[in-house]
Amino acid sequence: MYFKISLYTFLFILSQQVYSQTCCSGGVPLSNNLGLTNNGKGGFQLGVNYDYNNLNTLNAGSSRLNDNSRQRITNSILLNTNYSFSDRLSVEGLFTWVNQTRTISQFGNENFTETSGIGDAVILVKYTIQDVLGANSLFNFGAGTKVPLGKSDLNSAQGIQLTSDLQPGSGAWDVLGWLSFAKSGILRPSGTISASVTYRFTGVNSSYLNNTSTYEFGDVAQASLGYTDQFLWFNTIVNPGLVFKYRKSLNDKIEDSEIPNTGGNWLFVRPEISVQITSSFSVVTKVELPLYSYVEGTQLTPTFRLTTGVLLKINKKNTNPINIK
Repeated sequence: MYFKISLYTFLFILSQQVYSQTCCSGGVPLSNNLGLTNNGKGGFQLGVNYDYNNLNTLNAGSSRLNDNSRQRITNSILLNTNYSFSDRLSVEGLFTWVNQTRTISQFGNENFTETSGIGDAVILVKYTIQDVLGANSLFNFGAGTKVPLGKSDLNSAQGIQLTSDLQPGSGAWDVLGWLSFAKSGILRPSGTISASVTYRFTGVNSSYLNNTSTYEFGDVAQASLGYTDQFLWFNTIVNPGLVFKYRKSLNDKIEDSEIPNTGGNWLFVRPEISVQITSSFSVVTKVELPLYSYVEGTQLTPTFRLTTGVLLKINKKNTNPINIK
């Protein structure tokens, strides 16, 4: 009985304060950075990216509130690797380091919380089929898991365990499904249209709050549609693109009870550009901006996101890869 009373008290406090946090649109961008191409048998790719996610917009449903006293910032270092066992089968790994800060400024006082550490990782096995939807097309599908490498039991300076959204890791194994499609020769011979869908079935952290409770982030579905092209600029190949992304997150749960002020729907636009310094080395930059968001209750929601980094490709054989860029 005492535990139930304590749990409901915690849920009530969380429902009043979670708007100053975020459980659905912050954290490490795992699903957002998957999908390296199959570069042909023996091909290896290595990507290193810096991701900056700023959340300084307070929403109630789809309405933006005139309140900038709360800010969440996530800085992530992302390491992507991809190895192709054949022209069809490949495996991708995503490894992360994350720094998260939360600042609440009210009545002349500032409350600042910061955490850093190794984040969770993703292993994804992918299969590629050529020309299944017409000439110059590729269809990819894959399945994988999120491995809970990051700590999920860090404490504040006062010795109180931090809420799940501020932990470097989730403390749970997740299952991921992934589909993508690309077709070249759209509008221009060098133009490519692409689409992808990712679904993450989240697992349960059974050791939440010092093994006194369980926590489960809401399942996440994500879909994107984009167009890229290729131009020669000062003897350098440049690939600009524009991507629209939809993201839906279900409510988080504690002890199988849905938590208020979690979950929602987001629509983003992402202009991006890739500059091929050499045939095997590229610099990539993406800027993600929200077009629409509807959150459950009141939550901080993304203001903007910047991702920039480099991609190195190493091919073992002197044949053109089957992938469409």
